[in-house]
Amino acid sequence: MMRRRKFLQGLGGLSGVTLLPGCGSSEPVDGASGAVRFEHGVASGDPLSDRVILWTRVTPERDGPLRVRYLLARDPELKDVVLSDTVVTDLARDYTVKVDPAGLAPGTRYWYRFEAGGAHSPVGRTKTLPVGAVDHLRFAFTSCSNYPAGYFGVYGRIAERLDLDAVFHLGDYIYESGSTGHDGRDHSNGREMVTLDDYRDRHAQYRTDPDLQAMTLQHPMIVVWDDHESTNDSWNGGAQNHTEGEEGQWEYRKAASIMAYFEWLPIRVADPADPQRIWRQFVFGDLVDLIMLDTRLYGREEPLNILPFGPELNDPTRQLLGLRQENWLTERLTASTAHWKLLGQQVMFGQLRLASLPDLSLLGITLAEELLALNADQWDGYPAARDRVFDAIERGGVENVVVLTGDIHSSWGNELYRDPGELLTLIDNIVGDPLDLGLIKAHGVEFVSPSVTSSGLPAGTTPLLRAAFGLIDPHIKYFDGERHGYVLLDITPERTHGEWWYVDTILQPDSPEQFGAALYTRSGENRLRSAAALA
Repeated sequence: MMRRRKFLQGLGGLSGVTLLPGCGSSEPVDGASGAVRFEHGVASGDPLSDRVILWTRVTPERDGPLRVRYLLARDPELKDVVLSDTVVTDLARDYTVKVDPAGLAPGTRYWYRFEAGGAHSPVGRTKTLPVGAVDHLRFAFTSCSNYPAGYFGVYGRIAERLDLDAVFHLGDYIYESGSTGHDGRDHSNGREMVTLDDYRDRHAQYRTDPDLQAMTLQHPMIVVWDDHESTNDSWNGGAQNHTEGEEGQWEYRKAASIMAYFEWLPIRVADPADPQRIWRQFVFGDLVDLIMLDTRLYGREEPLNILPFGPELNDPTRQLLGLRQENWLTERLTASTAHWKLLGQQVMFGQLRLASLPDLSLLGITLAEELLALNADQWDGYPAARDRVFDAIERGGVENVVVLTGDIHSSWGNELYRDPGELLTLIDNIVGDPLDLGLIKAHGVEFVSPSVTSSGLPAGTTPLLRAAFGLIDPHIKYFDGERHGYVLLDITPERTHGEWWYVDTILQPDSPEQFGAALYTRSGENRLRSAAALA
């Protein structure tokens, strides 16, 4: 019991992963006595108006505390230096380095570099959050990057968009399996992640990918985890892919995955007293409040192992966020004065009513089973929790809610209604648009990103499901179930515009990208309209 408690309490030291000058357990060295390499690139993340996390990882020739210097400048040549300091890393934090320099100017580009033992990291680029009136923002978001499944060209294409204010990664940044893959892209050690060393090793492998390094070199990241950062279909008390008799106690494994995540990602600890908390807020002036949620590990109750339309589904106490996070979300939505409220989270919020039909035989057995499995894992598997979010929006008179979603390995554009079935009934019985006539109230919209590489629905199902959604789910305005890519968001006070961009293939490096579709929502409207790609 004492050993278990000590390990779990070790998570409370995660705030120490953000290194402070001079920390270390013994006398550090500067690396001059042995080779030091920066094999994993650099990254930045969790920007605020006056600070931003800077990250790297050093690979020393031999173990021991190591001094690492960083520079932060206003120019890419690092001549106009605004901050420079030395920190210490060691084996206890897997030689990762995270610094959180404060006192920066809002809405400003900076460049940074790390140095150790005469070696230099690449020069990274980052940006702080703006304050006051903001008239335009651009973001990209994606999720689900499975290393063996193919090349991370999606990251490479995001890296080439130099006008982005930030990149959001909505989970499944790594995968836990020991699987082999395309063109020798096998998972490290050929085994499933279970221990802290396993998780660290997997993060290190993913960070060697050149496209991932290119993206984090260019843009600050704002991230949340999903299930595969720990293991498949995880929840707060266990996981589908975890057997305690073979893989130990779930608390150990979850703690190990969280520790490695905070070491290897440029993320700030939201609450040192609650180190498993990853939900947090970012304010982009008066234009955007970005509210990042954890729908996976913090408050999620065990998914139901029954069809989604079973009676247990409608338990009014059923939790996806957990009470503390749910109350926090309600407070943030109600208190926000920003024009747009973006909810960055993992699983699809909009209803997939097609998967609730008693007879899916026309879709085929395989596709029907996949839809049912997807449905139970999404907010559809926790309808009372979704209703409580709708309650908060209604009570607070909250407008311009835009949900950003990953996880489902496919692209969706959804209008959000408490009961989309009412929309279908109105369409069948009136002449005109129910929204234009004021007969039904939408509570927001949702953009769902395709995956970086993780497999989607079976080939050829996109046209079939588009036709089915038109009949059963008219709130689904766009769907593509097979291609890989990301969503580009372009936001002004008047509208939020989302574009789906897809790489031609994940089976070859440096694949070009193609425009897929675009939808936008006007301020105060809560509906999605078709659009052309922006320049």
